[in-house]
Amino acid sequence: MKMKKGLSAIMVCVLTVLLAGCGSSETENRGNSAAANENTPVQTGVTGETDAEATQNEATGSDAEHGKDGSSALVVYFSWSGNTENVANAIVDQTGADVFEIVPEEAYVDDYNALLDIAAEEKENGTRPAIAGTIDDISQYDIIYVGYPNWWSDMPMILYTFFDSYDLSGKTLAPFCTSGGSGLSGTVSSIRELEPEADVLDGLHIGSSAASDPDQAVSDWLESLGHMEI
Repeated sequence: MKMKKGLSAIMVCVLTVLLAGCGSSETENRGNSAAANENTPVQTGVTGETDAEATQNEATGSDAEHGKDGSSALVVYFSWSGNTENVANAIVDQTGADVFEIVPEEAYVDDYNALLDIAAEEKENGTRPAIAGTIDDISQYDIIYVGYPNWWSDMPMILYTFFDSYDLSGKTLAPFCTSGGSGLSGTVSSIRELEPEADVLDGLHIGSSAASDPDQAVSDWLESLGHMEI
């Protein structure tokens, strides 16, 4: 009987050791599996790209498309009071176009009455005020939005300098203008005479009182021209 009890005790010890080893092995395997799941990226779709890669590729494609669209259009503008600049910025925001501000080499005076006298003299003499800076490669642009204030029922003469300086043949030109109440006057016709080889679209006029918030007027104009997706 004592021998049987001794054998039983030995067998119990062996079984205890074996069960402890199995439990330890199972716990270790589960830990390794959890570590593997934490460090291995989850794959999406049939392409095998990870979630992070899919997000990055989608964003890169969107940015590239936006950049391409923006490079085909250019906003060129001259602004003395800031009204035309506000409209130009609205067009840039809604189209993604590049922008070039026409800045005179010799700045105009700040006094409005004195400015009127200078503008009248420039128009009478057919002056071509010099522009500070140039557009490096205007050939890359298909559509050019051209903005200016209305001075004495005409474009400022520095706009004539711009049209004299660049070959705009084959391009689409979209004029926009700000003024107190004289509208576009004959400026669109003048641009068509200056650029007979360009497609000059109907222009946009925004009054001075509305120039501080031109977004809706710009949106309606762009939609009417069919160029919202530029």
